[in-house]
Amino acid sequence: MLIQTGKMAWNAVCANKLRTFLTMLGIIIGVAALIILVSIADGAGNSVSSQISQMGSNYLSVQISDNKENPLKLSEFFKLLDQEEFLEEAPIGRTSVTGKSGYTSNSVNLYGTSGGYFSIMGMELYSGRFLKQTDLDNHSYVMVISYDTAVEFFGRADAEGEYLMLDGKNFQVVGVLSRDCISPSSAMMVKSSDDSSETVVMEGYIPYSTLSKLADNVLEITQFYLSSAKEDSMEAAEWKLNEVLMQRFQNDEEAFSIQNQSEVLEAMENVDHTMSLMLGGIAAISLLVGGIGIMNIMLVSVTERTREIGIRKAIGAGQGSIMLQFLLEALMVSMAGCIAGIGCSWGALQVIGGVMGSSIDVSMDKTVVLLSVAFSGLIGIVFGLYPANKAAKKKPIDALRYSG
Repeated sequence: MLIQTGKMAWNAVCANKLRTFLTMLGIIIGVAALIILVSIADGAGNSVSSQISQMGSNYLSVQISDNKENPLKLSEFFKLLDQEEFLEEAPIGRTSVTGKSGYTSNSVNLYGTSGGYFSIMGMELYSGRFLKQTDLDNHSYVMVISYDTAVEFFGRADAEGEYLMLDGKNFQVVGVLSRDCISPSSAMMVKSSDDSSETVVMEGYIPYSTLSKLADNVLEITQFYLSSAKEDSMEAAEWKLNEVLMQRFQNDEEAFSIQNQSEVLEAMENVDHTMSLMLGGIAAISLLVGGIGIMNIMLVSVTERTREIGIRKAIGAGQGSIMLQFLLEALMVSMAGCIAGIGCSWGALQVIGGVMGSSIDVSMDKTVVLLSVAFSGLIGIVFGLYPANKAAKKKPIDALRYSG
């Protein structure tokens, strides 16, 4: 009996193909919008979180806003932070210079720091070495450059031992970073789908003491990074750092700010989750609108087929059979729209993925697809229940007398 009812419901759905398609359209748009928006939000969030993770997540970042007329100098920096809770500490300063090598000239983002910076950020070398403490002590004109910077100025990545002129001063390249390293500048890069047209940021790292001689804005330390001696005890390191800085800056907690990178990553993930839920909720409204469309058409269908209902009841069809048929019709329309919506969203995500390239992964999430199927099925049942119940409760005599 169930199979026969299903066949009758399918025939009724196929009897008016245009009307069925227009009814399905609301579900198709709703499902496609839900999957596409959530996939894009998840892809963008995962991309940002991945970049933050590659830069390191177990370190503290400190910004000094008020030096209390007693600037923090490099000579004091390492003594101040010589605590058992800290593993590595590194000051950071930045300026922009013009780099020249042969006939090649380009703007370079130049960072002044110490060897500990590379360890804190989890950077790896392609060739050469990192900065050493002796480089800071001797104000050496040495530098570590990114992979892209080496290729841009020297035509090859293996540039160890070469010299690069920065604002008229020769610096020897002692190390080249791995191509996969994510730095403060490269984290802001926007890549297109064509790798040859991606934005390349030139950057290099020199001893902080050397940078302070080149740039007037790096005479004192206003920002530095610090890693914990134990990765699972970031809170203890943060507490100790706050204690040290409070003593250094006259117990003024407004003079500096400490940012825990692991907390930033966690907050970012929470924001991504909230955004996905919000966009999913907005898209789900389209599905509800599609459900209202199904109810409307089913009510019209019940009215149009009043005599058919009367005849079926007159030959022995029960309320359950009539109700099941109309409920199956609503469910078929909803699920057919859902399947079409999934297909449309897959095609749209392929196009979006091709346009965005490798910068954002917009692959379809199976969990979102399953939720879309479940939600569409629920909408088909909920919005088909009233029309089906109305059809089942019609009296046979009144139905047979109905002339339309």
